[in-house]
Amino acid sequence: MNTRGIDISRYQGKPDFGRLESEVDYIILQAGYGRYSSQKDSEFERSYSECKKHGIPVGIYWYSYAKSTADALAEANACMEVIKGKQFEYPIYYDLEENLGALGRSLVSAIAATFCTALEKAGYFAGIYISRAPAQSYLTDEVCGKYALWLAEYGSQLNWGGAKVGMWQNSSTGRFSGINGDVDTDICYEDYPKLIKAAGLNGFPKPKPEALKELDKPAEAWWKHGDKLDHGLYAVKRRMKALGYGYLDLAGGFGGGTEKAVNDLLRLWDYKQTGVIGKNFVDIVMK
Repeated sequence: MNTRGIDISRYQGKPDFGRLESEVDYIILQAGYGRYSSQKDSEFERSYSECKKHGIPVGIYWYSYAKSTADALAEANACMEVIKGKQFEYPIYYDLEENLGALGRSLVSAIAATFCTALEKAGYFAGIYISRAPAQSYLTDEVCGKYALWLAEYGSQLNWGGAKVGMWQNSSTGRFSGINGDVDTDICYEDYPKLIKAAGLNGFPKPKPEALKELDKPAEAWWKHGDKLDHGLYAVKRRMKALGYGYLDLAGGFGGGTEKAVNDLLRLWDYKQTGVIGKNFVDIVMK
């Protein structure tokens, strides 16, 4: 799927969201920047309220100035303070642009992982925003594969051969009737609203289907640790990877990564962590 949206901050002033409602599929808002919640974007609250009022799905990004993992953790806490109590259909992105060359690949990757891990532990769907060339130079494959990736490269194509990209910022000169001046435009390839709501993340309630109670009962058709890959198991693993479990080995059978992903989902649903995949689990995950 390809859906089209924009990302905005205080620099776009006060958009007419009533007009934008019919022009975009979603909007990514700058929530703020840096280590302190007082650095909230001055238009964030209004923009968030207007998106909700007009039924526009919304995500956010937090601009980083971090030079250490301690800075990244402080920025994560500031971000969570600003977005507390709100619901987001799109990921919470960490915007990496500052000091990347001076910090180097290992530290930039550690900074990104620190921020995203803190957000995930708090129940958010975390991602990284970065330009394509810096992503190739300053992020490890592991980090790129683990979190929702939003890459910027302006032009007719994204020149990227790495981990799966969820969203592409393809222009900074978009024009819309609800905004004065240029605005960034984005193409999204993932159904984030569906993934996020299904997992009960970003402020949405955790789903707790009654059918999952059957997971505590024995059943012959379950996949378990050590099973070899087949078409059904592969399809379920692909779906779990789309839910954000980047450490899954899609080419392998039912290994430790698969077991961890299964238990992570069961924990989110407040059910017993059996580490196995049964019919009811499949029915929920594949919806």
